[in-house]
Amino acid sequence: MTSFTEPDVAGAPLRRFTDPGYVPQAQTLGELRARIDTLDAQIVGLLAERALCVRDATRFKRDAYQVSAPQRQAQVFAKVRALAQPHEEKFPGLADIVESTYRTLVAGFIAGEDHLFHSTERIPTQ
Repeated sequence: MTSFTEPDVAGAPLRRFTDPGYVPQAQTLGELRARIDTLDAQIVGLLAERALCVRDATRFKRDAYQVSAPQRQAQVFAKVRALAQPHEEKFPGLADIVESTYRTLVAGFIAGEDHLFHSTERIPTQ
């Protein structure tokens, strides 16, 4: 029977992995959620740092095509997919998740950079 209640965050595990090499990350769901919250704060901080780099990159772009930089996008997607690949054994499908996340992330950064691009001015050449 399916239960439509949230899991007990302080309770013992209700399931186990059959892989004898599996190493639990915490004793309770509450501990895992706290760890995830900490990781989320770190991830958001890193995304904010990335945003500052994207903003500064705007200064080096000549036009909207260079803002979107399709070749650079392809490089980023391939790179993050390759970075995720070694973790596939522990979490199947991670490379797809990471690539999909980065596709959304990059689209948002490009939209933001496009807006920032229009608030810059060209530096006159000497």
